[in-house]
Amino acid sequence: MTLELTSLVFEDGGNIPSRFTCDGADVSPPLDWSDPPEGTKSLALICDDPDAPMGTWVHWVLHGLAADRTTLREGVPTDAAVEGMRAMRGHLLANGQLVGKYQR
Repeated sequence: MTLELTSLVFEDGGNIPSRFTCDGADVSPPLDWSDPPEGTKSLALICDDPDAPMGTWVHWVLHGLAADRTTLREGVPTDAAVEGMRAMRGHLLANGQLVGKYQR
């Protein structure tokens, strides 16, 4: 199953406004997603950069989000984001992707 992931501030494949980067306020963008499949116990969001010079760079990971949640407000506190990734193998029911581009 695929989750639809969207943002009010950029379209899939579009440019991320500088406000949401280290060149701006460096805050997380607002995100919305479709309802997860039945049986979902929690959600995880991963923000990574597959084009980073040293290989894929994980900017932040949020996990343990309530299964009935379908939105993330702008500017999630940085202490809510966890660096690194949890072992999710065998627990994934659905995934989705929103691609944003940024260039200095």
